[in-house]
Amino acid sequence: MGQCGITSSKTVLVFLNLIFWFVIILLVVFVTEVVVVVLGYVYRAKVENEVDRSIQKVYKTYNGTNPDAASRAIDYVQRQLHCCGIHNYSDWENTDWFKETKNQSVPLSCCRERASSCNGSLAHPADLYAEGCEALVVKKLQEIMMHVIWAALAFAAIQLLGMLCACIVLCRRSRDPAYELLITGGAYA
Repeated sequence: MGQCGITSSKTVLVFLNLIFWFVIILLVVFVTEVVVVVLGYVYRAKVENEVDRSIQKVYKTYNGTNPDAASRAIDYVQRQLHCCGIHNYSDWENTDWFKETKNQSVPLSCCRERASSCNGSLAHPADLYAEGCEALVVKKLQEIMMHVIWAALAFAAIQLLGMLCACIVLCRRSRDPAYELLITGGAYA
């Protein structure tokens, strides 16, 4: 259809071809948004299992040095979310790092902000964050996923409204002869 319009210089056919591809692109974007919403909702519950598996692995590789990516990630999460360990601070007792250091302490990132003399010692548990990080990470990820789902739904609704308005305008335009060419005396006016 578009090729015929281009070769025969029919502006209407070229215009219809552009509208066709525009509608196809809009439909692909709309379907993608719907798929994101559905998959986000379905996999929202599976986040906890994946986080549990990943967090166990990362805590096992913790070595307390700053250049190590896993160690930096754990320290960052514990500081930002005000948590310690996977379920609580006692989880550190089962890690290789805790057994190798033999100092009966957890990382300093487990220390509460108001505890000024905290050295991570298990002898002073009041200085440490009591809540584990796994539940907080899962909660934060689910919040982010819900924001993505709501944003995709909002875009889909706006897009659907736009397609509806475009259809209404096109339907009304076909009944309105106001946009016809004016031909007078065999020449365009």
